[in-house]
Amino acid sequence: MSAPLPNLDQMNMAAFVLDLDGVVTDTASVHASAWKQLFDDYLRKVSADRGEPFVPFDLESDYVTYVDGKPRYDGVKSFLESRDVHLPMGTPEDAADQETICGLGNRKNDLFTTVIRRDGPTVFDTTVKLIRHLKAKGVRTAVVSSSKNCQLVLETAGLTDLFEVMVDGNYAAEHGLPGKPNPDTFTHACDLLDVRPEDSVAVEDAVVGVKACSAGNFKLTIGIDRGVGRQALLDGGADVVVDDMGEFDIG
Repeated sequence: MSAPLPNLDQMNMAAFVLDLDGVVTDTASVHASAWKQLFDDYLRKVSADRGEPFVPFDLESDYVTYVDGKPRYDGVKSFLESRDVHLPMGTPEDAADQETICGLGNRKNDLFTTVIRRDGPTVFDTTVKLIRHLKAKGVRTAVVSSSKNCQLVLETAGLTDLFEVMVDGNYAAEHGLPGKPNPDTFTHACDLLDVRPEDSVAVEDAVVGVKACSAGNFKLTIGIDRGVGRQALLDGGADVVVDDMGEFDIG
């Protein structure tokens, strides 16, 4: 039998620091779909050029292992190298049709933003309810995301009032903060709120994310299992794992 979940109201937390994709919004599924379209299209070209069989991008193994939770260009490089494809890095200004790491990353971003602008993100209402509950009790809030589309997602979801601080992919690049599994983006969010990670609670759904929070010495690291597996999140450093934030009792 699982141990009872901690009572968040009684933790005296200074701040609640959450990942965006897969935690607050279901944009993780849109990201995964965009990654698959990008890589499958490119792998078909590579297999034709090499005269080798086409092996598609696997949404279960490849997505979780190589791209989930990572900065976009890191994800491109990591996956392609797993297939023995080595491209020049290029620059963030590369056009989406350029055959560089950045070019492919920018192509993936175009696929993602097209869907978000057209359909809007799905919101996890139980997470939003919990954040608003804790804000009303004076808990500070921050969102941390590897995505450079964090502001776009929050705006289209109508959630721009939810967080005091946003440390996203744009902010991390501008300030030289390494991405997950390094803890820097999470701990920097605490710095901006003028609180200590040791007094704060962090929430993540990716293995690299819970590794980052664990390395940041947060008071509690909550993992949300959106498909990567409960044990994988616990092994990565989550203190507790839930399927949904609605499992926490907020009276």
